[in-house]
Amino acid sequence: MNKVFAPFGLAIGLAAGQVAKKIFDKVWGVIRGEEAPRPKHRELSVVTLVGALIVEGAIARVVRGMVDHGTRHGWAQLTGTWPGAERPEDE
Repeated sequence: MNKVFAPFGLAIGLAAGQVAKKIFDKVWGVIRGEEAPRPKHRELSVVTLVGALIVEGAIARVVRGMVDHGTRHGWAQLTGTWPGAERPEDE
């Protein structure tokens, strides 16, 4: 069943990444009142770039994690099987 979930989960994950990017752009615009910086911008301080990348990465991780977990819950309700491990392994 995981083989069937994998492409579905991948597509949802890609969409979640795009949503996270839009959220970051909005958050940055509210906080700084300007377009979100990107590594391709020439006139950009390293400190600003690092800060933007940290914020963008945090937003992306939260959005993608929540969407992935929600998608797995939906899959489990539809099929009766959880696509993945039940809990983290002990170290």
